Amino acid sequence: MTRYDAVEAASYRVAREISLAGLSSWRSVLRPYLRPGTSVLDLGAGTGLFVRAFGEWFPDVSVVAVEPSADMRAASGLDMLAGDASSIPLPDASVDVVWMSTVVHHVVDLAAAGAELRRVLRPGGVVVMRSLFRERHSGIGLFRFFPEATRALASFPTVAEVAAGMGFAVERLEAVPQVSAESLAAKASRVRWEADTLLRSLSAEEFEAGRARLEAAALVETGPVVDHLDLLVLTTLQS
Repeated sequence: MTRYDAVEAASYRVAREISLAGLSSWRSVLRPYLRPGTSVLDLGAGTGLFVRAFGEWFPDVSVVAVEPSADMRAASGLDMLAGDASSIPLPDASVDVVWMSTVVHHVVDLAAAGAELRRVLRPGGVVVMRSLFRERHSGIGLFRFFPEATRALASFPTVAEVAAGMGFAVERLEAVPQVSAESLAAKASRVRWEADTLLRSLSAEEFEAGRARLEAAALVETGPVVDHLDLLVLTTLQS
């Protein structure tokens, strides 16, 4: 999994974190999986956005956060464990849900990750992902301003590759809307090259040209910025 340094971690909090109000649709779709008493592993927790969200949305759920980057852990200000998808520092059969938000494209060995997920999940447990997949990117507004960023999609897995590679079955797949920013102007003020896998594929010239297009659009367009990421729920294969 990708490890971020201190500069990238700080930029991530500025550029990537979304308000809980903007993520309210995720609260609704996750409710069936995060019932009271559920134990959740937030794998690749980053700067802790969903640790904080789950604490507010689902106060009767217990969450343990695992993040490979020491700088991201430090930037979060939260208690997190060091680890990644190939080495999860939890006992066997210890969680009901594994939550992975914009993480799976960083996983190098899907088979090893799948084995670890099955190890830590209790019987009947599920893997719940919030992600962008290679074949399902039409709901991401970033590409309107940074079209060259579609190059980076080559490194993103498809839904089928994730399920087959990890050895799980797809239970649910749907696009979920979120308010990524209150306006294009707010989006433009927070965009950072180093904070986004897609943008890091751009040259300096491509990034500046895209930012100029975004800033120009912000002068004439109003209203919130709505993007769609996929909810993917995986279950263990039936023997």
